[in-house]
Amino acid sequence: MIQPDEPELPSGVSGQSNGSLRRSALRFVLLVGAMSFFADFTYEGSRSILGPFLAALGASALAVGVITGFGELLGYGLRLVSGRLSDRTQQFWPITISGYVLQMSVVPLLALAGSWQIAAVLIVLERVGKATRNPPRDVMLSHAAHQMSGYGWAFGLHEAFDQAGAMVGPLAMAAVLAERAGGYRFAFATLAIPAVVMLSLLITARLLYPRPEEMDSHAPQIGSRRLPRVFWLYLVGAMLVAAGFADFPLVAYHFAKASVVSSAAVPILYAVAMGVSGAGSLLFGRLFDRAGIAILVPLTLGSALFAPFVFLGGYWLAGVDPLSWTPEHLEARAFRRESTCHEQDHRIHPSSGLRRCAWRARPASRSTARRRTSASATRPCATGSARPRSMPGRPKA
Repeated sequence: MIQPDEPELPSGVSGQSNGSLRRSALRFVLLVGAMSFFADFTYEGSRSILGPFLAALGASALAVGVITGFGELLGYGLRLVSGRLSDRTQQFWPITISGYVLQMSVVPLLALAGSWQIAAVLIVLERVGKATRNPPRDVMLSHAAHQMSGYGWAFGLHEAFDQAGAMVGPLAMAAVLAERAGGYRFAFATLAIPAVVMLSLLITARLLYPRPEEMDSHAPQIGSRRLPRVFWLYLVGAMLVAAGFADFPLVAYHFAKASVVSSAAVPILYAVAMGVSGAGSLLFGRLFDRAGIAILVPLTLGSALFAPFVFLGGYWLAGVDPLSWTPEHLEARAFRRESTCHEQDHRIHPSSGLRRCAWRARPASRSTARRRTSASATRPCATGSARPRSMPGRPKA
């Protein structure tokens, strides 16, 4: 078995031992994880009650669909812009901070929205903030993950914090609405508390780790060759799945207008969906290791039940909805977390916002894994960083 070489110490931290660097990298990942917990607490808490709030402001179903759809379009499309800007300027912290400040500022301001049009502007700005901060933040995480010698572990740890916040936030909103029926403005105002905590942690991280890239001694490999055909095939499939997907604010709007569930129960359903999504990503990620891309077929078919359960069913089918709504997220996470890059893959820089992996239908055999050298042990992938060839559940060489 070929053992990977120990990473060389970056010049900026040449006085530290490898063990000290790993501990520092772990602390950075935990700090960013805590940031993500309170960030998700804030914006996922708000998204769990946006639908009923817009309904109370007099917005139509068409307006809610357009607002949330346009917000998601910007939330993903602008990552190409912020990622490319991060590449060119290398100003990862300033871009990350600007995105977080924008996102954390507009959510509590929803409490002051006097019309659904003003609320729409704030909702879209929240998505723009997320698009701005995600690529550069993930690049900084990748540097720490490289030093930890475990990309799956580092990003999985961050995902755990992220998903926990996505559950706690909606549950907090449910508690507020249970105490104050229809108190949406007060609920949004209370989200200023986790937003302030998040921004405080952001400032702390910036002061403690001004240059996270110094934890990584290896520069990413950048390629400019054409994307493989399998990428475009997967992209078309993902677009078709997304075309049949309704964002939760529209679902919550329907629940409120049709009186399917109480206002306090709507964020609870969202919290359940987040919990099922988080737990399911671990389960289906492990199954993806064993069964390959075939596992996405039942997930896609399961997500097709989403629309009739939500829009044609009553109270009990609405309760089943989180189980049918989350497979669309799970199939994306199965690809994102469990796919690996081949040695021949075409690669681009992590902060570009594009996921550059060739998806494999079957995991590599043990004999194939043994033949890999330490130089090919990791490849830039998923969030844009190198990732370990040995994934959870796959035999290690």
